[in-house]
Amino acid sequence: MSNDPPLQLKPRLTISVDQVQAILGQISPQASLLNVAELHGGEIGTVLEIVLADSRACVLKAYPASLQWKMEKEVYVLGLLRGVDVAVPRILFADDTQSVIDLNYVLMTKLDGTILGRREADLSDAGLFAIYAEMGAALRRINEVSLDSFGYIGPHGVWTAHPSNRAYMCAQLERKLKEFCNRGGEPALAGRIRKAVAARQHLFDAAVTPSLCHYDFHAGNVLVTPQGAPHLSGIVDFENATSGDPLMDIAKALYYFTAKDAPKREGLLAGYGKIERTDWQETLRLYRMYCTLELWCWMAQIGKQEALADLTRELANAA
Repeated sequence: MSNDPPLQLKPRLTISVDQVQAILGQISPQASLLNVAELHGGEIGTVLEIVLADSRACVLKAYPASLQWKMEKEVYVLGLLRGVDVAVPRILFADDTQSVIDLNYVLMTKLDGTILGRREADLSDAGLFAIYAEMGAALRRINEVSLDSFGYIGPHGVWTAHPSNRAYMCAQLERKLKEFCNRGGEPALAGRIRKAVAARQHLFDAAVTPSLCHYDFHAGNVLVTPQGAPHLSGIVDFENATSGDPLMDIAKALYYFTAKDAPKREGLLAGYGKIERTDWQETLRLYRMYCTLELWCWMAQIGKQEALADLTRELANAA
């Protein structure tokens, strides 16, 4: 078991009116502050809504001390999406000097809409299918952005470039299996996972072009119109973006769905469109096992030990 302390997320950002005014001065010296409030969302960073006296609104996102580089990553990824037909925030100002507050932060435009997760309970199966079909179509447009190599995206592009998807995924799996054991996972289970992946790793070869993957595409990161039948109005939180196989992005998007979520699953896949890959469903199952391993390591890292038993059972069933 690792003796490392849990990773500290969502810094408690106490910010004064003068500090907010100083930040606003970077983009509009004449801007006058009306209100500041913390927004729901942002698992890693603190997200604040800043409302100006003229009713304009923007968002300030501050990153924890251990993950300051995430600021530059978000700026880089949103830059990749310029010109793509997907509504995402626009960066107004990014500051890593820590001269106004002691954290890196970005100031970005605030998209219209409400979090989809707040509306889902009131939607019919047909309504869920329709909005998830819109999401699937948007995810495909994101995945159509290509990069130069496979790998995790860092502050200025792919951090550790790999020549193929198989090379990237095998390296990731080995790294996560080592972390799994270091954080108290069962070595025997790690061995079973390793063998299960080795038997199916040829499935990784079907992805030949590195694609931009949101890799955290769920109802908490999707904005929709607040009234009537919901329509997609924006996508946020690209902190986990990677350059990889679009099927990995789809697998992560489907990860938390249960049997009762069939309209969501069917809608997302219908909106995404035909997948021109043989064995794509088997490939999704392989990526699901990786997502589970990754989530196990993340929960262990942030100290949520109560989540590990269920994740361990899922890994055991998949291996």
